[in-house]
Amino acid sequence: MDVEKVFHMTGGVDETSYAKNSSLQKKASDMVKHITMETLQQLYVSTNPKSIGIADLGCSSGPNTLLTIKDFVNAIDGLSRKMLRSSPEFRVYLNDLPANDFNTIFKALPDFYREVKERRDYDSSSVYVAAYPGSFYGRLFPNNCLHFIYSSYSLHWLSKVPPGLFDDQGNSINKGSIYISESSPPMVPEAYLRQFQEDFSLFLRSRSEELVTGGQMVLILLGRSSYNHVDRGNSFFWQLLTRSFSILISQGEVEEENLDSYDVHFYAPCKDEIEDEVRREGSFEMDRFEMFEIGRDDEQDSPSYGAAVAMTVRAIQESMISHHFGGELLDSLFDNYRKIVEEEVAKEEIRPITFVLVLKKL
Repeated sequence: MDVEKVFHMTGGVDETSYAKNSSLQKKASDMVKHITMETLQQLYVSTNPKSIGIADLGCSSGPNTLLTIKDFVNAIDGLSRKMLRSSPEFRVYLNDLPANDFNTIFKALPDFYREVKERRDYDSSSVYVAAYPGSFYGRLFPNNCLHFIYSSYSLHWLSKVPPGLFDDQGNSINKGSIYISESSPPMVPEAYLRQFQEDFSLFLRSRSEELVTGGQMVLILLGRSSYNHVDRGNSFFWQLLTRSFSILISQGEVEEENLDSYDVHFYAPCKDEIEDEVRREGSFEMDRFEMFEIGRDDEQDSPSYGAAVAMTVRAIQESMISHHFGGELLDSLFDNYRKIVEEEVAKEEIRPITFVLVLKKL
């Protein structure tokens, strides 16, 4: 499966769209918003650009995209007024894979420009927004054109399903699982780690060419708290989705061989794995590294936590699952998933780990 051609968040604004089911991601980005804005403002003070280049890598298509850009503009404008400087022009590049629903973003741009103009009290024409489709595992922009790079909940997606998950005959060595599980042989986590190392190193090398010296990146991604790949965090959600598929297999709706040949292009690294690649690649220094958990809101009962998680995962995985299995099973699959998540949360909290990194180009 060609991930670059197939994978995308569910577009549009329907009930199953990413636009309607990305509140968990927004909650996380809001939790570290102070880190993001502090980094951007410090960068602006130290470089004082007349034209500032900003890229959002893995921007997707929901409301979070332009809200984030609006926050960037407001943060720099506010600081400029305090410092009695003229605000810079903003060159904003929105990046995602080619199948992303960029049209939903474009349709929202007139309202975005109007709101920016009202906030700034003068012409908003100095904010330029453009789309740059393509994989961020490789070059996207000209040399030294960016000052700040932001990526939220994107870098845990690999460029492809690790080829090491298949033997010489093309058969899966991870039968019965769609990600690393307790039943996975040791070669499975090794294959995932190798693919992460290859991808993340290429990401860093590519961004180092595109950023000015002293440019910075804020990267938010899912991870894990220890060397153990199997925990009651991000990997557990994939285990529960595997169980949801198993129910459909028992009901004759999915062939077992079809599940055996499906693996997710996802990896939740630990802190050491990230830091090792940053050191090995050598273009950046780590200014900040923090870990936090996104817990269940005590008041969140409409929709239930299980329903919220199920709708979020569906909006993220629908393109890949539909391509491999067909779209007719989606409703029953994620209804099973909702019930299983709710059952598990009633037993014990599920605690997915998120990392926020601040990297500075040397």
